[in-house]
Amino acid sequence: MIDSHCHLDHEPLISDLSNVIKRSKDVGIKKLLTISTSIDSFSKIKQLIHKDEIIYGTVGIHPHESDKNVLSSSQLVQNFRENEKIIGIGETGLDFYYNNSDREKQISSFKEHIEASIETNSPLIVHSRNAEDETYEILNSYKNNDLKILMHCFTGSKEFSKKLLLLNSYFSASGIITFKNSLDLQDTFKSLPIEKVLIETDSPFLAPVPNRGKKNEPSFIDFTAIKLADIYEIPKSKLIEITTNNFNRLFFK
Repeated sequence: MIDSHCHLDHEPLISDLSNVIKRSKDVGIKKLLTISTSIDSFSKIKQLIHKDEIIYGTVGIHPHESDKNVLSSSQLVQNFRENEKIIGIGETGLDFYYNNSDREKQISSFKEHIEASIETNSPLIVHSRNAEDETYEILNSYKNNDLKILMHCFTGSKEFSKKLLLLNSYFSASGIITFKNSLDLQDTFKSLPIEKVLIETDSPFLAPVPNRGKKNEPSFIDFTAIKLADIYEIPKSKLIEITTNNFNRLFFK
């Protein structure tokens, strides 16, 4: 099993890292991808990737941080190439729900990340909320560059997912898939080719049922795997095998 998106640099995970890693391994996790959200976040991730062999990292600026944190595509590329355990660009994208950062700055940052992803031939971890049209239009403008797109914590519409599939995107399911009110999302995932699906926790956020409301951690991914296997009507062991292969194909091929 692979947690394709977590934030080990956040509390309470970072101060309890050894136990978090142990519990992760106990449920069968083989890799943890801890995601950069700011310049400070990346500085922590550069240290975290040396804490255990299963920890990998990314470099990127979350759209919420794009007002305060600016990295050019060349700076992103330079940071990416510093260590072979940095394997992705992001998380980046657009969040027009909270609008914590100026929209134009979010768009500018997103494009810098896309260009860094192209330059490094590495996966682009995309956050999109209340910005389906804008996210697709920007990604589509780079369609001739063979982008490696991972839509993290995907909660978008079925129509959005169909358009993204034309761009060869992958989609990651989070604990939201286990929520009782997520029937539309469950239906959307069921419509996706399973070869394009990954699983994640987004911990310490979005703990799955039965731990909803608690601080999330990578070991809780087991509940998401159980639910997703149920949606696809396959054994959990098969779901884990497929999503693990999908991750390795996206990030290491």
